[in-house]
Amino acid sequence: MTTPSQRILASRRKFLTTAAIGGGAAAASTLAAPYVSAQSPIRWRLQTYSGAPLGAHVIKPQIDAFNRAANGEMEIELYYADQLVPTDELFRALQNGTLDAVQSDEATMASPVDISVFGGYFPFATRFSLDVPALFNYYGLNEIWQEAYDEVDNVTWLSSGAWDPLHIFTIDPIRSLADMRGKRVFGVPTAGRFLSRYGLIPVTVPWDDVEVALQTGQLDGVAWCGFTEAYEVGWADICNYALTNSVTGAWFGSYFANTASWNNIPPHLQELFRITIDQSHYYRAVWYWGGEAQLRVHGEKMELTSLPAEEWAQVTADANGFWDEIAGSSPRAGRVVQAFKDYAANMEAAGYPYR
Repeated sequence: MTTPSQRILASRRKFLTTAAIGGGAAAASTLAAPYVSAQSPIRWRLQTYSGAPLGAHVIKPQIDAFNRAANGEMEIELYYADQLVPTDELFRALQNGTLDAVQSDEATMASPVDISVFGGYFPFATRFSLDVPALFNYYGLNEIWQEAYDEVDNVTWLSSGAWDPLHIFTIDPIRSLADMRGKRVFGVPTAGRFLSRYGLIPVTVPWDDVEVALQTGQLDGVAWCGFTEAYEVGWADICNYALTNSVTGAWFGSYFANTASWNNIPPHLQELFRITIDQSHYYRAVWYWGGEAQLRVHGEKMELTSLPAEEWAQVTADANGFWDEIAGSSPRAGRVVQAFKDYAANMEAAGYPYR
């Protein structure tokens, strides 16, 4: 007999076979007319931040769709976390041409730009996944990201999208801020930096080693993802508790290309790659969103805990100081924080159904 979480995950995986990215118009229209290449196809190597179980949703559908639609003109080889280079060396590998493209957040891949702190989970910058494209398309973040990467040699930033919210999953419960003290968690850099003020200890290990590190006691938990991901990759099988207080509603992730590699492909393949990126943003947002509430309510693997209201109010207040600290790090970082403030103010003023 299947458990509630198994049924929910099965419905999430079924989305993989029915979403537009699996058989969208781009792929269908191109495949309708057989193409015979007069020369060897262009080949790219793309590495993602994610391990294979997660990569099956956050990038593989896109790469499969692109390769079909490219119709023999180009083929992208997909590599998962740490397969070709360590994750914290992704930027250098992209810049020197070892990799042709990367999917990651700036903070995790050690991107040397003054906005890298905003990649991944920036505390309380978002509440929902739609906040991310809204901020990029209507509050100036597209222009800011483009400006920052225009100053970097041989790396082209292509697009940013939303991933899942940030929750903390642990072996032992967190029911107060004091319970965070001394807990070693695998997580993303910026959120870890913020949460460390409460005694949480951010630990970096290769993605594929997280499960074993949890089982052997090297890690006490993860502060890396939401409920959908924790169940999908198996961490919910090891962690006993889930903290419902979400520090951020959606992760900022981006696509990057080596500039020489990008300029070496014709405009129609550049456009095809951008189209499949957008399809990936759509697929990923729905896949995550559709699982979060179901697994939080019906998933049987972790007990839910929450911080006392007064302590959570302190965390949200502390985030204001963190925002101001980061805003002072550079004029461009200040513009990003101001966009966050403007967006938050508009959403609060708009009221229901926005907040």
